Amino acid sequence: MKYVLIFAFIILIMGCKGQNSETMNHQYTNALVNETSPYLLQHAHNPVDWNAWNETSLKQAKSEDKLILISVGYAACHWCHVMEHESFEDSLVAQVMNKNFINIKVDREERPDVDQVYMNAVQLMTGSGGWPLNVIALPDGRPVWGGTYFKKEQWISALEQISKLYAEKPEKLHEYADKLEEGIKSLDVVQLNTDEPIFEKNYIDEAVKEWSKQFDNRDGGLNRAPKFMMPNNYHFLLRYAYQTNDEKLQEFVNLTLTKMAYGGVFDQIGGGFSRYSVDTVWHIPHFEKMLYDNGQLVSLYADAYLITKNELYKNIITETLDYVKEEMTTENGAFYSSLDADSNTPEGELEEGAYYVWNKEELKTLIGGDFELFSDYYNINNYGLWEHGNYVLIRKDDDTSIMKKHDLTPETLSEKINTWKNTLINERNKRDKPRLDDKTLISWNALMLKGYIDAYRVLGNAEYLASAKKNAKFIINNQLREDGGLNHSYKNGKSSINGYLEDYAASIDAFITLYEVTLNETWLNTARNLTNYTFDHFFDETSKMFFFTSNEDDPLVTRSIEYRDNVIPASNSIMAKNLFKLSHYFDNTYYNKTAMTMLNNVKPEMQEYPSGYSNWLDLMLNYAQPYYEVAIVGKDAKEKIESLNKTYIPNKLIAGSTSENNMPLLENRFNPENTLIYVCVNKACKLPVSEVDKAVKLLME
Repeated sequence: MKYVLIFAFIILIMGCKGQNSETMNHQYTNALVNETSPYLLQHAHNPVDWNAWNETSLKQAKSEDKLILISVGYAACHWCHVMEHESFEDSLVAQVMNKNFINIKVDREERPDVDQVYMNAVQLMTGSGGWPLNVIALPDGRPVWGGTYFKKEQWISALEQISKLYAEKPEKLHEYADKLEEGIKSLDVVQLNTDEPIFEKNYIDEAVKEWSKQFDNRDGGLNRAPKFMMPNNYHFLLRYAYQTNDEKLQEFVNLTLTKMAYGGVFDQIGGGFSRYSVDTVWHIPHFEKMLYDNGQLVSLYADAYLITKNELYKNIITETLDYVKEEMTTENGAFYSSLDADSNTPEGELEEGAYYVWNKEELKTLIGGDFELFSDYYNINNYGLWEHGNYVLIRKDDDTSIMKKHDLTPETLSEKINTWKNTLINERNKRDKPRLDDKTLISWNALMLKGYIDAYRVLGNAEYLASAKKNAKFIINNQLREDGGLNHSYKNGKSSINGYLEDYAASIDAFITLYEVTLNETWLNTARNLTNYTFDHFFDETSKMFFFTSNEDDPLVTRSIEYRDNVIPASNSIMAKNLFKLSHYFDNTYYNKTAMTMLNNVKPEMQEYPSGYSNWLDLMLNYAQPYYEVAIVGKDAKEKIESLNKTYIPNKLIAGSTSENNMPLLENRFNPENTLIYVCVNKACKLPVSEVDKAVKLLME
């Protein structure tokens, strides 16, 4: 690998000669004009001869023996827009690219498989990665050079040098590609762990102890900047702290959730979270709003509210779902992908955060006589100041402190806050909105679907359940194919791109959760059918893990196995948890054995980097401590489930029926005279009870 890094570094630091060029004034059209991805369409009129990633483009590279230039980004990516404006809209840059390369634009959200391969390559070459992701590959697709954002002169210089090297000494690039290919293929290899699977609480204790060294106990999150919300991290820590009665950890999780809710990273006026904060106090966000963050954060705040009954958490749930309903939901119940970080200023210039920030004089005019109170509440002061005289609204004090300081009743403060929000929303709506990425991705939709279900489970709002059902039906009616497989993307009435493991894993999880609140077995059976499909098309018999891509997809440089949790949990960790649950529902020992093997495979790495395995640690808790099957059978089953769900019990699954049912957990348990609750663990059941509070006591023993 030393040779790999040295070569990449030499290419990067070789002299850059300044060159004069100009942005083309007339309109170009390239092959991207036929695509549906908003990100690809943003580049459809660049003078660069962009192509989409497809068989035709790849064949052309081979037939013409040309290097491939692969540029990966997404619609809400700020620096992707910057590089487009500086380089891809420029005539001289386009000449260099068109002469020497087959140029391919990739929407990483549509093609996470392509993104993953070339991101791994760039991380090997440079030690880091990000977007925009720019890679040069041989005609066979194997990468030889890459990086992220490049200034125009540096970009031109690098392209010319690599083109020259390929023309004069192609064997050097082929030799380098061979070495890099070995490195890429070694990154996501999972070895079958043949040791006996032993999952104990003390292992998890040690992982959390190591993890806690990174906690920021003043401002929440990890002790670094930027700060990502990482909802699965805190969902696991929330559960672990609760089940182990770790009060210090509970305080840290609640500190983190409160600081995020108070921060500028949460849209205090319109609801919903941005992707991350650039500082340590959650103040200044990277302003794009992603569906996957908001779906997972709703689920997290729902369980946190269930434990604490903190009204702040409830408000976060309702305001986030109001935002999703207003800005991210289609008429057919699907969810859009993201809102851009950039929007137009009054002068018509794209600028990050322009839609969301305020200046003091503007706020004084809009708020009027309440400005002093408003500025204290949302910190229109040095604490809330960003740059260029702009403020990002951020809270520091809780409502009780504000009411005491200003001698206000709860009703008065609430009325004022609602008035402020309505005033500012109306004013903000006069501005140019951030660009919307209006494609629908099934994996992200499933995360948002689960968010709606969890919000319904905790808050009991029937509208949330209706939205969940509508989205679930959209997935079934539009994305589920006749062969039993899922498609990944939907746009303008067109379903496309063979689904990835993330689509199956997230959908299965959401459908199981939907079954638990509706008792409609269609969702549970669909989850099982999709699971069986993944075994047929994604399962690796050698490692007992699942590949990210189907065996029906065209091969890439490598076929990866995604198992490290990130902002979204790894598709394999979600699948392992799905298999654990489904093994209980269908008494399927193969599912359970596979889940245990998968967890055992990653166990050797989990304590070294616990935050990258939080979903796996959550699964391990299911084995390390009692995990309950709750079967509720009888005409009042749904009402009793609603009552049971008012208590936070993370180590359980629910099965239920209002009539006779032959599901393993429900068979021979229906009593027409009484609705009974069976609490079982390790295939042993306690005497049934009819009162929910008695069942809760059994689950808390």
